Amino acid sequence: MMKLSARSVAATLVMGTGILMAGCSSDPDLDITKLSVQTDPADVLYTQGLANLNAGKVSEAQKKFDAVDRQHPFSEYSQRSLVMSTYLKYRSGDNDGAIASGERYMKLYPQTKDAAYVQYLVGLSYAKQIPVVTQDQRASARTIEAMMKVVNDYPDSDYVDDARTKIRFARDNLAGKEMQIGRYYQERKEYLAAISRYRTVVEQFGNTNQIEEALARLVESYYSLGLADEAQTAAAVLGHNYPESEWYKASFALLQSKGLEPRENKGSWLSVAGKKLILGES
Repeated sequence: MMKLSARSVAATLVMGTGILMAGCSSDPDLDITKLSVQTDPADVLYTQGLANLNAGKVSEAQKKFDAVDRQHPFSEYSQRSLVMSTYLKYRSGDNDGAIASGERYMKLYPQTKDAAYVQYLVGLSYAKQIPVVTQDQRASARTIEAMMKVVNDYPDSDYVDDARTKIRFARDNLAGKEMQIGRYYQERKEYLAAISRYRTVVEQFGNTNQIEEALARLVESYYSLGLADEAQTAAAVLGHNYPESEWYKASFALLQSKGLEPRENKGSWLSVAGKKLILGES
């Protein structure tokens, strides 16, 4: 039998995705009752799955791999089939199915050579479900969790760089959601509630694309509450980190209109957060 890992097979198949997906539309449904009574050897079913996949019969291939896992659980070919099943479900847009299959694999085989690839597929499946920033961002949080496992548990894998990219995107979305809620409160003059949201962005999402606006909104909100020291500190942190920012220019003009200027209050939480921004710890 072939010695290639399931990951290697799946990676090769990615190059031919157009061919595979073209076969999906013409693939007739396979009678699942026939699969349920088959007792073919695991290696035969697995090889049939690969043959169907190479022929563009994606649905039949998926059912063959599922049959291996169902009829021969915990076998070597079941392990390989779980990789292929996770891959095919992800490629066909069945993100929930890919997550379920991938997470099952990770519980059973976290130390195999294919584990990093499967964990990466789980992260991609969550990332595919990230909605626009105005909607619920649970998928963003789960993307971060899944991709952090790739980064932390498999630091030498080929998937770390893209995992980090997906983490940054998901963090931008989480920060964007906080900003949306903060602006909602600010528009209604509920400044303390707005400040709470902007503070979350500064303290937890300092390396996202939302940080400049968050600091500028803090200037506005603190200024509206008459807390000049905090407004000046927020502006000072913004100017120190992003001196060319349009948000800083607007914040500077707001303070200057009342005879104030950016000035850091060393006792403020913003001063501490500002140091973390400089060190890149947020």
